[in-house]
Amino acid sequence: MKLKEKLSQEIKEAQKSKDSLKLNALRLIKSALDYKAMELQKNDLEETEEIKVLQHIVKQRKESIDSFRKGNREESAKKEEAELKIVESFLPASLSKEDLEKVVVELIAELGTSSIRDMGKVMKGCMEKFKGKVIDGKLLSDIVKSKLKSDTVGESDDKKEKQ
Repeated sequence: MKLKEKLSQEIKEAQKSKDSLKLNALRLIKSALDYKAMELQKNDLEETEEIKVLQHIVKQRKESIDSFRKGNREESAKKEEAELKIVESFLPASLSKEDLEKVVVELIAELGTSSIRDMGKVMKGCMEKFKGKVIDGKLLSDIVKSKLKSDTVGESDDKKEKQ
């Protein structure tokens, strides 16, 4: 079932059950998708474009939650968290940390990179490999940094042993 059809069905169900929180979140998703389609001058978005829109909404919700918590507005943060869960339910399952680490290590070896200065190359390669999949960009960035740092540490130890 296409995302738009699923959204329409869920909106009807939320209206019948009078679940205003879910209804608002679903309308937000529908509106964002419609706006993006209009912006791209398309009737229907491709799946990857839909995922990008949903990921953008997730990112906005997470930032709002952080802001509300910093401002001691716990009630608003909880509302945003509830909406976040609804939005995330429409995203395909994201890759696990272990899966990301495996691909990053393989890509670092494939590219022959060893320095943190090569992070851009590795990130670009990862984004190409994960195109159309749901990944946490911050987590990916942290993994790439840690793997490149650990590789450079290993190299410097090897160089010291050779001298």
